[in-house]
Amino acid sequence: MTVNPATYNVTVQRRADYSVLLQFKDSTGTVIDLTGYTIAAQVWDKARTSKSADFNVVYTDRANGQVTISLTDEQTATLTASELYYDVLVTDTAGIKSYYLEGVLFISEGYTS
Repeated sequence: MTVNPATYNVTVQRRADYSVLLQFKDSTGTVIDLTGYTIAAQVWDKARTSKSADFNVVYTDRANGQVTISLTDEQTATLTASELYYDVLVTDTAGIKSYYLEGVLFISEGYTS
């Protein structure tokens, strides 16, 4: 199945935890049962020459297509560029890989320590 990834750009504060709950649906809006699926997400520079982080993935509710991806405050502390890029790769039970989500992480410095 060909998937056109959705775009979701977000601002992430350096030195703060970040997480987002994702729910995967097919083109008809039906929830995808993620039982047996694998989700991976990474943060890279635009040229894809330097990986900045791997998102932590928690399968919140597989049957209802829900996962939470997150970065810890230790991970966001290392995000020094003002813009980084990420995507979410879904591998189904047959081993077929599809990108479902992509976007820009705008890194905000934050001032309180």
